[in-house]
Amino acid sequence: MNDFDRKKHWETIYSTKDLKEVSWYQKVPTTSIEFITSLNLPKTAKIIDIGGGDSLLVDHLLNLGYSNITVLDVSETAIHKAKERLGDLADTITWIVTDITDFTPNEKYDVWHDRATFHFLREQKEIDNYVMTIENAILPAGALIIGTFSLDGPKKCSGIDITPYSEKSMSDLVKSSFKKLKCSYINHETPFNTTQNFIFCSFQKQK
Repeated sequence: MNDFDRKKHWETIYSTKDLKEVSWYQKVPTTSIEFITSLNLPKTAKIIDIGGGDSLLVDHLLNLGYSNITVLDVSETAIHKAKERLGDLADTITWIVTDITDFTPNEKYDVWHDRATFHFLREQKEIDNYVMTIENAILPAGALIIGTFSLDGPKKCSGIDITPYSEKSMSDLVKSSFKKLKCSYINHETPFNTTQNFIFCSFQKQK
């Protein structure tokens, strides 16, 4: 795994597959939207979507009136596709192309959203670094929303082994700095008529 080129892998995926040809495709990312809107934050809240790629979440957040959105992805191709789809609206988004394990935020966020990026981190050093990053990047009383495959979900995605989580293991991971708000187990129906079970949790940063 140490020789695995994560960026090259995802550039290949996004260069060879259409948006609707990947298992994580959602026409409407209902769970993510519900978790974000349940926070009742002002529409100017700083939201960062980790591994957003060319996900449609940013489109829906813009339609809901959110105006301070950042999208981070390791794939420049994915970001380019999202920009093309959004047209002029792309200029209202902050785009960051980097591996999450190399990300050093230069600002703090009200909401950190991650659907299906974190579970690709397998090495303990990368997991610890991710936790340290969210502790530094989320404002006091800000929110962490994270979705991963559950213990009943797939063991791989896009040919890569993942780290599954339960409500307890997810909560234990961040309990030193975050208070759990809620967790839900969600079935995602892929474009290939298969079902993937996710655990989604939201946490509040403790002051």
